[in-house]
Amino acid sequence: MLDQKLKQRTIHRAKIIRGQLDGLINAIEKEVYCPGLLEQSRSIKRSLKSLDTLMLENHLKTHVQHQMHGGQEEKAIKELMQIYHLSNK
Repeated sequence: MLDQKLKQRTIHRAKIIRGQLDGLINAIEKEVYCPGLLEQSRSIKRSLKSLDTLMLENHLKTHVQHQMHGGQEEKAIKELMQIYHLSNK
């Protein structure tokens, strides 16, 4: 179950990240000065956080909402706790 607008935004974000990662690989191969590599790496991390936010939004709007209205509150809570623990690692 995916929100189609969020799906398109998520795919777009993932493709941007793929391009950023390809750019970082090329920069490493060209032996770009380390601070430049680190800047690119940090940019990828920020993009991944943005992707995580989109995926979480989709999960909340679709699966969690469905579970809460369908009598599966415990399942929703368990999944949200898993996500919470992952975000704190």
